[in-house]
Amino acid sequence: MRRTPAVRGAWLVFSVGALAYVVTVLNRTSLAAAGLEAQHRYGIGAGTLSSFAVLQFLVYALLQVPVGVLVDRWGPKRLVVAGAAAMGAGQLLLALSTQTWQAVLARVLVGAGDAATFVSVLRVVTNWFPPQRVPVTTQLVGLFGQLGQVFSFVPLVALLHGPGWTPAYAGVAAFTLLASALAVLVLRDVPPGAPDPRSARPLRQVGADLRASLRHPGTRLGLWSHWATPFSGNAFATLWGYPFLVSGQQLSTSTAGALLTLYTVVAAGTGPLFGAFTARHPFRRSWLVLGIVGSQVLVWCLVLVWPGRAPLALLAALVVVIAAGVPGSMIGFDYARTSNPAHRLGGATGLTNVMGFTATILLVLAVGLLLDLQGAGTPQTYSLHAFQVAFAVQLPLWLVGVVGILVSRRQTRALLAAEGVVLPRARRPGAGGRLTAGREG
Repeated sequence: MRRTPAVRGAWLVFSVGALAYVVTVLNRTSLAAAGLEAQHRYGIGAGTLSSFAVLQFLVYALLQVPVGVLVDRWGPKRLVVAGAAAMGAGQLLLALSTQTWQAVLARVLVGAGDAATFVSVLRVVTNWFPPQRVPVTTQLVGLFGQLGQVFSFVPLVALLHGPGWTPAYAGVAAFTLLASALAVLVLRDVPPGAPDPRSARPLRQVGADLRASLRHPGTRLGLWSHWATPFSGNAFATLWGYPFLVSGQQLSTSTAGALLTLYTVVAAGTGPLFGAFTARHPFRRSWLVLGIVGSQVLVWCLVLVWPGRAPLALLAALVVVIAAGVPGSMIGFDYARTSNPAHRLGGATGLTNVMGFTATILLVLAVGLLLDLQGAGTPQTYSLHAFQVAFAVQLPLWLVGVVGILVSRRQTRALLAAEGVVLPRARRPGAGGRLTAGREG
């Protein structure tokens, strides 16, 4: 069947938004594979290096709610353009920097630009596609975003080991500014003729909207889903995975690189599957979230209690389950979408996005502190036991998240029952019709 101009326009806008997110993930993870080079360039230790990642995630988390509110007021296009410009400026500063404070400022700019992009791209998807397609297209955004991580592990590393630091990060800056220019030319907030959902609401009303979002148990279910699913994979991929595999598990650099590549492939490949499940089984979303979390807890526990180095197959299974948490976290945004009207969707999405990155900050910081407290030394000399102790800090984070999911799910189902909604039985997938605001799974 031939596509209409409106459909072609939607996919063109989607492509530019997805490219903006590819560039965002590249910027977010661009320091992960350059840890040793960064330590040498700035004369810093591992603790200071980990603080770079913590600071970047902290800026990202703190800006999520303001960015969500601005998306509701200004529309997503302006935020995507501004976010890419901020990241490009940050990477250019990093390329030219020789002092630690310059690198810190650069990562602050990257974190701020990162914060502005993802929520805005999700809003573009919601505005341009019909509701039944939003879960799958949202996951497709995440799938394409994984390409950014591939770029940070392959071409960027090749540039670092070839032309060097300045050309490598200047190239990232140029790529990012190109994405900003394309957003200016192509991106549109809404389809032609569609009503503009932007709302210049007074600050008092904005606060009331955020409180209303938080009071809805479906929103809280999304918040806790986003808390519990991605932090293990985020911390692993952005900072601690490579040292754990090479120093702790004593794998070769090529094997560690292959496992990180597997992480990217799984995170990308499972996204559309989760999106299709969410669209077909909207009342069973929480079961998928709990299944992802349960698999992460089980495999991590096996790795942490394994006497000595874990088998490669077990490490591969670990990479698979934590990678699945990245697209799994997108289900939290689907809860925000179905639990809130359009005029407060940006704020609700921002609130949701805060949770996973707050948990990531806590984990990245806690692992670094626990390694230091054990006198673990440098990334090249961290012991397996030190890593096992440090990564055990994930367990209470998961416990908090699972309790939050179960409590908010019970409250959501009670609200549905009060509204006269009867949940379909598990053997009747997709029963109950189209999901509307306030519906849970």
